[in-house]
Amino acid sequence: MEFRELISSQELLRAITELEWEEPTPVQEQTIPVANQGHDLMAQAQTGTGKTGAFAIPIVSKITPKKGIQTLVLVPTRELAVQVAEDFFELAKYMDLRPLAIYGGQSMNVQISRLRKGVEIVVGTPGRLMDLMRRGELSFNDVSVVVLDEADRMLDMGFIDDIEWILQRVPKKRQTMLFSATLPEAIRELALRYMKDPTTVNISQDALTVDQTEQVYINVGRKNKLWALCRILDTEKPALTLIFCSTKRMVDTLVRKLKAYGYSVEGIHGDMGQSAREKVMAKYRSGKLKILVATDVAARGIDVEGISHVFNYDIPGNPEDYVHRIGRTARAGRDGKAITFVSNEERHLVKAIESFGRTTIQEEDVPDSGGRDTVKRQLDFEEYADNFGMVAFAINLGRNDGIDMVNLLRFIERKARVQEHLIGDVTIGDGDSRVHLHKSVAFGAMKDLERCTVADKHVRVSLIRDRLRR
Repeated sequence: MEFRELISSQELLRAITELEWEEPTPVQEQTIPVANQGHDLMAQAQTGTGKTGAFAIPIVSKITPKKGIQTLVLVPTRELAVQVAEDFFELAKYMDLRPLAIYGGQSMNVQISRLRKGVEIVVGTPGRLMDLMRRGELSFNDVSVVVLDEADRMLDMGFIDDIEWILQRVPKKRQTMLFSATLPEAIRELALRYMKDPTTVNISQDALTVDQTEQVYINVGRKNKLWALCRILDTEKPALTLIFCSTKRMVDTLVRKLKAYGYSVEGIHGDMGQSAREKVMAKYRSGKLKILVATDVAARGIDVEGISHVFNYDIPGNPEDYVHRIGRTARAGRDGKAITFVSNEERHLVKAIESFGRTTIQEEDVPDSGGRDTVKRQLDFEEYADNFGMVAFAINLGRNDGIDMVNLLRFIERKARVQEHLIGDVTIGDGDSRVHLHKSVAFGAMKDLERCTVADKHVRVSLIRDRLRR
């Protein structure tokens, strides 16, 4: 299907062509005809599937310029408000329509001034919308279309009562569209209360993980994540990179380290002021900034063309968060790559993601750098530990040295001061033996044992570098 089969407006088609949207995504194909007919709509659609276009295209097609606020879009975060408003602006650039993003953190006076000049489309977060409504600066008496975008996230963030307060003050005779990555019972109940016989569009789970995204994971311990990241950045040279960390502190730490190595990088998270975040995002969208590090919450609503690589520096514990993250790349039919760093203890999370997304995430090694690394690799026993945290070592003592299992155990306990329960399987050979030590004591034990001699033989201990595979 092509956009001209769904859209009659030449001005809108011209804007879509300039956006380089080549063909409708599955969610757009299924929802635009329903929305064009004015039906209420409830769609399951993930970030990265083109959901903004799915509701913005039919809205722009039917709005009349200079007739007051006709559309309200409710979103959970400031970033998403800005992004959706920008998408409306790009789609309506030849149609004399004025969208406005309203959110906390920006001057209320600035927003009031814009409202008084006249807008047709308001995209906002519930709290700030309610503030302006209570002040009498914002009225939705002429609204004919309401969109609830990322409804499940608004539910998670505790906005459900605010949403209902706003919906009760919008004309009942309206079209309501709800978009959500998941459809929990509370969302379905909301739909029943405020929608009229909504058409349900279910994008299959297979479509939620973007087909064009190459998904890989790399087995790497905590100490070597930075080494692996920098080597990939240096060898693959991504156009634009988005890196997800689990905490605000980790965002700041990673940004500081990458800057020290000369990378063009900034971070965003909830502790930053809105103006600072907007400056960072403006640089990122323009291409002046090549690497953005973010938390999940701060990255909500990021929709930037040209992101070629998404890194899960910290793998998310929730498979849905993983799908949200990788949806930032492979947009508009372009290829993209999602790379997840995983320790041995986190492998179960990969399996959970694969099961949830009905997909396969391939394991890869860190690419060869040709001998030159920005960051030096460290010895990290987490990369070689089994599920019980035990790491295999070879020791140059065996039966030829008069060593049996009991002798070796007592030798390690005494010389390395390692308790017996931290020593695993021991296999005695003729010239050398294999012993498993817990990762928490492995480094110190290696150093202590290599200071010893047995029958004038200097003890050598070496890590057995058998990488664990699934």
